[in-house]
Amino acid sequence: MPSGLPKEGEGEGLPLAHVNKRPGALPVVVVVATEKAVLSDFVVPYGVLAQSGVAKVIAVSMTPGDLKAGPLTLVPDMTAAEFDRAYPEGADYVIVPATSDKHTEEVAWLRTQHARGAALMSICDGVELLAEAGLLDGRSATGHWASLSSRRKHYPKVNWRTNTRYVADGDVASSAGVSAALPISLALIETMAGAQVAHVTAERFGERSWGTVHESDAFKIRADDFAVHTANMRAKPETISIDVWDGSEEVALSLQAEAWSRTMRDKVHLVSNTGAPVRLRGGLRIRTEAAATLSPDLRIVLEGAPAGGAALNAALDAIAQRYGSGTARLSALAMEYPWGDLQAGK
Repeated sequence: MPSGLPKEGEGEGLPLAHVNKRPGALPVVVVVATEKAVLSDFVVPYGVLAQSGVAKVIAVSMTPGDLKAGPLTLVPDMTAAEFDRAYPEGADYVIVPATSDKHTEEVAWLRTQHARGAALMSICDGVELLAEAGLLDGRSATGHWASLSSRRKHYPKVNWRTNTRYVADGDVASSAGVSAALPISLALIETMAGAQVAHVTAERFGERSWGTVHESDAFKIRADDFAVHTANMRAKPETISIDVWDGSEEVALSLQAEAWSRTMRDKVHLVSNTGAPVRLRGGLRIRTEAAATLSPDLRIVLEGAPAGGAALNAALDAIAQRYGSGTARLSALAMEYPWGDLQAGK
């Protein structure tokens, strides 16, 4: 095994049904959402899979126009209707990020894709769309730690699992909160292309393992979290700019942008020299603002920044330095990332 790769047993394949409807061609993986998708839920799996080269990855929106995902404005590759015309046999895999609502049209489209033989994989509370579609009845699944009681109430036919990064049951898989998008994407790559390709991709993003071990019970809201949240909502918001350009790495970008936007202390802007749309490393297009139009309180340059989960850890450390550890903890809670005292055993 090449140097630096995970030791045997550290990476775990995703026991998800393997699908390829087009022998000799790359599997078609759709990342689909409607308005107000959770940023990293959408961008991380897109970036990891696209950069791995193991699949044709397509960003799909349920409706025409741009797709707002936190501080990013995404330019989808096609609408769901356009995808259906181009791929009448359906996708091989459909990845479902969390969104702000349970959109009826997306639920219906997911049912159709599943009926056409697609395997489905949700990120965070994208699992609620699968549950709403009735595709999880009698199956095991997981989601964001904070929605557990609500999910148990509204979807009692699902076996809701905790303390695991991801779960697969037949041809449907689901992950825990936002930061689980990276490990479940690596596990899907192992399913599609084998452990060696997954290991090489993991190295690209600075990850040593992508197993299921996770302590969701460590994530709890404390009284001081409410106090920090209230103070942050009352504080004058700061302007954060993140420089992007054609070829910027979308996984590190999304994790950093989301971490800062979750502080309730600032507004994140993606800027470029011209303010024109840029195409990120994996092919995803995003809109930007002209850097000259902003006078940010903090400018973030991604060049030379850590990759993968290390980018999120670095962002949380920087947030703690600027606003205090309580604010960084709020971002970590929202992203279900074991930073600081949220690490197991602390």
